[in-house]
Amino acid sequence: MTITKDLKAISKELMKLVKQTEKLAAELGKAEKPAAKSVKPKTKSKPATKKAPTKAAKKTDTDKLLAIINRSKKGIDTATLMKKTGFDQKKVRNMLNRTYKQGKITRVEKGIYVGVK
Repeated sequence: MTITKDLKAISKELMKLVKQTEKLAAELGKAEKPAAKSVKPKTKSKPATKKAPTKAAKKTDTDKLLAIINRSKKGIDTATLMKKTGFDQKKVRNMLNRTYKQGKITRVEKGIYVGVK
């Protein structure tokens, strides 16, 4: 076969694939439309008031750790943090490393951390 015949054969195959893809896309579109129509009609009632999320509800483990560190005036070590938080050593060390890099805490001496004010 020559190059032109090969290219024509490839072109025909690509056109078949395009048609199959369009057919599948059309079928998929039909399948999705009825699901969108099953929305419940709105009833007239009092509008729901959204409450602002409280900070206490969004307190992360890192926030808890930082709160303990910030309460300590002379500094706190990892063993004490583990006791107060109940976290394992790896988790405490990872959080300390991350908060140190973020500049939220400083190292007073080896293993003793103080919050940045």
